Amino acid sequence: MSIFEEKLSVVIPAYNEGERIYENLMEMDRMIGTFSNQYELIVVNDGSLDNTEQEIARASATNAHIISAGYKENKGKGGAIRAGVERATGAYIAFLDADLDLSPMHLEKFMQRMEEKNATAVIGSKLHRDSEVDYPLPRRIISLCYYLMLKMMFRLKIKDTQTGVKLFRAESLKQVMEYVTSNGFAYDIEILTLLNVFGGKIEEMPIRLVFQRENKWGRIRWSDITNVAAETVHIYQNVHKVKKMRDKLEVAK
Repeated sequence: MSIFEEKLSVVIPAYNEGERIYENLMEMDRMIGTFSNQYELIVVNDGSLDNTEQEIARASATNAHIISAGYKENKGKGGAIRAGVERATGAYIAFLDADLDLSPMHLEKFMQRMEEKNATAVIGSKLHRDSEVDYPLPRRIISLCYYLMLKMMFRLKIKDTQTGVKLFRAESLKQVMEYVTSNGFAYDIEILTLLNVFGGKIEEMPIRLVFQRENKWGRIRWSDITNVAAETVHIYQNVHKVKKMRDKLEVAK
């Protein structure tokens, strides 16, 4: 069976996106419907303070592909991803940001690559040589510094862990989610590093990114940067604990 005939679950975390979320979800549905025969859009309201919850519910009421999920207390992007993965019923699970900086059409090529390479995950990379990135300079600097930090700590053979469009085989993703501890912005590196520990094959793909927000920092604040750094150290410790556990199990076989 072709990957395009199997069900795709797209997890979309949303925080204070009420102004644009309804129109964005309609556009996402239109695009994904051009290449996927079976799909669901799981939109997770991450304790928004505006009308995001109501707008997601309105979209869900008018479109059967859109599933409203979420909770009242803000948990962070990683927490929203976790809640969405728990609700997902597809054979493949994608992550996509709610702001449409990254087009859902990326997922068509990601699915093709996953099928061709028998990959566990296919992820977008701003640092891919073929990527087209309209991205503010401060965000570029942050991305590069974080990449260098991750390269030294985790030695993953991928350049960019943080781009907001990713595709996974559901079985493999749900296996590693049991060990994920992060609820913040650093959840990506924990998922990808754990996939690597479990022997997963990760492919990187170029992306086209058009920054939509007027604020050059987007939603990132200095406190977020320091929190991500501390969170990354915690992830490093957790991943090594899981790796030791896996190594012991392999020896015992």
